[in-house]
Amino acid sequence: MNQTPVPFLDLVTPHLSLEEELVEAFREALRSAAFIGGLQVEGFEREFAEYCGTRYCVGVANGTDAVRFALMASGVGRGDAVITVSHTFIATVEAISQAGAEAEFVDIDEHTYCMRPEALGAYLDSCTKDPRSGRPIGRHSGRPIRAIVPVHIYGQVADMDAIQAIADAYDLIVIEDACQAHGAEYRSQHGGWRRAGSFGRAAAFSFYPGKNLGACGEAGAVTTTNEQIARTIKMLRDHGQAQKYYHDIEGYNGRLDAIQAAFLRIKLRHLSEWNDQRRAAAARYNTLLSAVTGLRLPCEPPTSKAIHHLYVVRTAHRDLLAERLKWDGIHTGLHYPVPVHLQRCYHERGYQRSEVPVTEKVSGEILSLPMFPGITLEQQQRVAGAMVAFGRNSDEHRSSSVRSA
Repeated sequence: MNQTPVPFLDLVTPHLSLEEELVEAFREALRSAAFIGGLQVEGFEREFAEYCGTRYCVGVANGTDAVRFALMASGVGRGDAVITVSHTFIATVEAISQAGAEAEFVDIDEHTYCMRPEALGAYLDSCTKDPRSGRPIGRHSGRPIRAIVPVHIYGQVADMDAIQAIADAYDLIVIEDACQAHGAEYRSQHGGWRRAGSFGRAAAFSFYPGKNLGACGEAGAVTTTNEQIARTIKMLRDHGQAQKYYHDIEGYNGRLDAIQAAFLRIKLRHLSEWNDQRRAAAARYNTLLSAVTGLRLPCEPPTSKAIHHLYVVRTAHRDLLAERLKWDGIHTGLHYPVPVHLQRCYHERGYQRSEVPVTEKVSGEILSLPMFPGITLEQQQRVAGAMVAFGRNSDEHRSSSVRSA
């Protein structure tokens, strides 16, 4: 108990190492009064598009705007339904609702926690067809389904080949929610290893400070290879303006601040190194925790190079384990304890329990362990030591209960 706590996330150390560059970027913006748009935003958009392997990147105010604008620019709106997963941060579904559509949920893979293609295919096969559009009609909303939003949860790309094939078969748009997947890679049958953000019609990123690539505040972006989508999002983020005071569409105030773009340009140069550090830390955890009974470690398929935004384990004794780690000064997280379809704000939508049983099962078992670039072997050994001790005590308790019976 007297040991230094192990933080869940360390945002101080990397910022201290970049402090002079970040301060200089702020000083430059202050002296030039370049706060909105301009060279820093354009520079970041160009560099992040190149990093992701896309033709375009459009900076926006946050990740929620990124998902919403990507949907709207793709023609998704009022009267449509969008398939996604309930195992995600609520912003995914908020963005669908704010675009005017309604969410339909399919289940996740029990090992990767990403959208399960087999569940997606089975859901669509069971839908009736809209007589006008020929598209499947959402079983919950009664609306024609227009798009699919797979979520690259915890920094691992969903099975995009299978999802895209299903989408093509039903003439549906795919929009990636890549808000946790900056630099994650997927080995596609169509072009080999590619980074998150380069699949589907468009992809949404969040640069919330805790992300693998985080701003010093709020920020987001959409990547795409579609010129029209990029052009439309540029208007949506800026009150619908194609040029100043000429509004082609009704838009929003969703611009990326130039100061945040400048910070992101500095950090982008370090992203691959930081992701490599996360991968190394995940490998150490895999080794240190391999002997803990009753613990399921993250699964990384051979088609995936995860960037471990989060390192999430599963146990039937999640709450007890979290309390034990807290007592030992080890901070953990829950991502996410309540599936979106069971959140109170969506009660009136009529979503029911057991619609996505795997999602509901894992929500009571997942625990996010400390994970950040620069986490030390000593810190990870402390985490593992506490978990091994907890597992040993649990085994002894079970053995004692059996003998008593």
